[in-house]
Amino acid sequence: MKKKKYIKLKIENTMTAIICIFIVGTLFVNFIGQAMIQSHNSELQRLKQKINTQEELNASIQMKINELSSLDNALEVADTFGLEYNNSNIRVVSK
Repeated sequence: MKKKKYIKLKIENTMTAIICIFIVGTLFVNFIGQAMIQSHNSELQRLKQKINTQEELNASIQMKINELSSLDNALEVADTFGLEYNNSNIRVVSK
């Protein structure tokens, strides 16, 4: 019995090359996508930290504003400059 020789056709070589390119391309796209996700996540964490720091600073400044705008502080400042308290001259300004 004679063995039949298997001859590779051009289409088989082309299909093999296309499949290899597809697999390598898929892996490459996946790698790049994961790198971009990691980059965006680190940027998001940095921005969240920056926001938390700014919120803490804002809260601290708001507490200082409340402390300085209290009636006791206003009376103390008035006494320092030789002024006297007159309730009829006080006007409340709101936003």
